[in-house]
Amino acid sequence: MLNEVFLERYLEALLVGDRRKCREVIEDVLHNNNASIVGVYSDVIWPMMLEVDRLSRVEKITSVQEHLATRINRTIIDQLQNKLPKQVQNEKKVVICSSIKEISELGGQMIADMFESAGWDVRFIGGGLSNDDILEYVHEFSPEVLVIYGADPTETPAVRSIIDRIREISALPNMKIMLCGGVFGRAEGLWEEIGADLYAETPSEAVETASRQEPIIEPVRTINQRKRKSRQTAKSGVGKE
Repeated sequence: MLNEVFLERYLEALLVGDRRKCREVIEDVLHNNNASIVGVYSDVIWPMMLEVDRLSRVEKITSVQEHLATRINRTIIDQLQNKLPKQVQNEKKVVICSSIKEISELGGQMIADMFESAGWDVRFIGGGLSNDDILEYVHEFSPEVLVIYGADPTETPAVRSIIDRIREISALPNMKIMLCGGVFGRAEGLWEEIGADLYAETPSEAVETASRQEPIIEPVRTINQRKRKSRQTAKSGVGKE
């Protein structure tokens, strides 16, 4: 269990943009707390990234502080990535995209690193691409899993749109769509409501969920099924005050 003192020191250094002190804390975690590189990802960078995002959303920190913290985290992840354990490569492929926000690209990068560590063939395409761009690349690469990380509430319709288009085209009927982070981590059940197959809270959980060999018991809902469900809910008066 990581001592909370490390997290407090790290967050304090992050929010003032002190790169040197952040590196010192990470070195202390690795050498004095006997943490692994995976442990630094899971127990330091990931929760601190979420905390910075939370503080930004409630306006407890400035935009400059968010940018400073996110860039420091990305620098440290870049330095640690090659030290992650490497499992034997398998034949599975994953595409990971993210919101255009820098903090979401950090989360997507960490997920990509963990999939690569687990032996997957990874393509991290980041944020800022149109749905057409994503759809074209997914069809070209033919992954087993498409991971979409870190959407804002305003981006939810775009995520729903790409899921619906993938279902309509059905060019990759066996590909699973996984949502992670952002509004999907704060709105319970939203990932299911907009038609995704899988949800993961952390990078390790994303890899574990995607790697399961057993089929998903619940059948994938089609667009028409979701529409019928919505109409039935409206008729029953659910949600009326």
